[in-house]
Amino acid sequence: MMFEDATRSGKDSEQQTTPGETRSGGERSEPERSGSPGVARPDEAPDPEVPEKATRRRFSAKYKLSILKKAEACKGKQGALGELLRKEGLYSSHLNAWRKQREKGELQALSPKRRGRKASKKAGKSQHEKELERENRRLKRRLEKVELMLDIQKKTSELLGIPLNSPESDEND
Repeated sequence: MMFEDATRSGKDSEQQTTPGETRSGGERSEPERSGSPGVARPDEAPDPEVPEKATRRRFSAKYKLSILKKAEACKGKQGALGELLRKEGLYSSHLNAWRKQREKGELQALSPKRRGRKASKKAGKSQHEKELERENRRLKRRLEKVELMLDIQKKTSELLGIPLNSPESDEND
């Protein structure tokens, strides 16, 4: 019976163990691992290309909260937390850090923080500076109106022949 099974399955299932001895593929204790991602096949060379820089994984606040809820649900079951971490590709340190972030301030702490140097306050104008600029523009408009009125008074006084007692500093401006 065994001989018939080996002949029906064909030559693909027969393997050479020692010269002259064959065994069928069904007799192996382990299944064939040709599709496993971690095992390199003899006919395929591994990719020697290494990426320039590894990309850092970023997790959303929503994802972090859902994982923390799942982790809390695993407390009573032995090995369930490890299974969850393996399934999600996480480490226990992730859970510790996320718990601390949650304690500090729920979603604010769980949202990713902007990296790098903080923007200086000099880049943006303060409220006081904006008020001063607004007042400066207002005073300039008022000055233009006053100068226009003075010019009109001078011209009318010249036409009517009325002498004006003007300060000497205005004549030089």
